[in-house]
Amino acid sequence: MAARPLAAAMAVLAVLGCTVPAHEAALPALDPVGQLQRLLPADIIFLGEQHDVPEHQRIQRVVVEALARQQALAALALEMASQGQSTATLGPQASEEQVRAALQWNNHGWPWSDYAPAVMAAVRAGIPVLGANLPKDRLAQTMKDTGLDALLSGAALQAQQERVSEGHCNLLPQDQIAPMTRIQIARDVAMAQTIAQATRPGQTVLLLAGASHGDRRLGVPLHLPRHLRVKTILLQAGSAAEDTEHADQFDQTWPTQAAPVKDYCADFIQQRSAAAAAAKSKKEP
Repeated sequence: MAARPLAAAMAVLAVLGCTVPAHEAALPALDPVGQLQRLLPADIIFLGEQHDVPEHQRIQRVVVEALARQQALAALALEMASQGQSTATLGPQASEEQVRAALQWNNHGWPWSDYAPAVMAAVRAGIPVLGANLPKDRLAQTMKDTGLDALLSGAALQAQQERVSEGHCNLLPQDQIAPMTRIQIARDVAMAQTIAQATRPGQTVLLLAGASHGDRRLGVPLHLPRHLRVKTILLQAGSAAEDTEHADQFDQTWPTQAAPVKDYCADFIQQRSAAAAAAKSKKEP
């Protein structure tokens, strides 16, 4: 897959593969701080969002601030930045520009304005913010690494492959499904490595990532040491009672108001068409 189509495909995977269905139901007010206390103590808390729901990013900030006030936050880890990037050398007064530089933030893939409140709340509290995602320079190698297939059971691997195919609107060529699934597995492994290394006795590492990465059958929890106390939260746009398939894989489901319906597949098809047209124009004299 060429670089430009790969970037488009990964963008859709990041959104579609990390979302759950939204429903139009009136919901009671959510008390994230109260709900959070029921999960503590924990070595790791996974907070799984739907990337395009602003309410989920607001809740992330609330959770960061609550844990920081209790001096219980060891580190804030992010799917939105690459493994190896960190704010650990910055002080609490660091500017947003300095933080973005330290994390090598990709504003095109992850709008800074969405995540800045949670990230800067951690920085201001003196908490290190860690990139946890698979670095882009490892993508090509990862797609060829058949050893990653063995990290999931046969049934789980098939389920992950089906999820990746559906996340790409069932438009991926058959020979690309396994390589793209390896990227998803490697991303989960990278996040698991980052948060496991950041754990501290008596404190909690908080991971912010798309909801599908928190699935206990397929995602990050599967690759963590068993002795760690791992708690997972699903932020769900819509009623929790209407999506038991996803909710069963999380310790808590925090429902928020339903998000506007968006045709992600139409966007994906448009991206593919634009990429194909650009590639064709380059070949023509």
